[in-house]
Amino acid sequence: MNDPDSVAFCVLAMDEQFQWDVALQIHFTLIQSFCFDNDISIVRVSDRQRLHELVGRKEEEAHCVLITPCEGSWDDPSLEKLRVFCEESRALNDWLPEISLPAR
Repeated sequence: MNDPDSVAFCVLAMDEQFQWDVALQIHFTLIQSFCFDNDISIVRVSDRQRLHELVGRKEEEAHCVLITPCEGSWDDPSLEKLRVFCEESRALNDWLPEISLPAR
């Protein structure tokens, strides 16, 4: 990633089967630290496969998706709702808000 200022959100996908994977947890900690240092909001989702389907990615090994809006789409109402959700979660000391993805 060249410019952290171009990233609106970081989406971390974590299935329960990987919850005890120490290497993956260290990886997540480093990603979270980078995001906190660069004021990038983080959202967790619990269904990695469903996330890949929604964003159109085929690499099922990826656990992190960076949301980088196209030029002019920073004012998208969906991004604004997600930003407000993250701010409200942080106000409640929930630093990693989790969103349940809809079933197919």
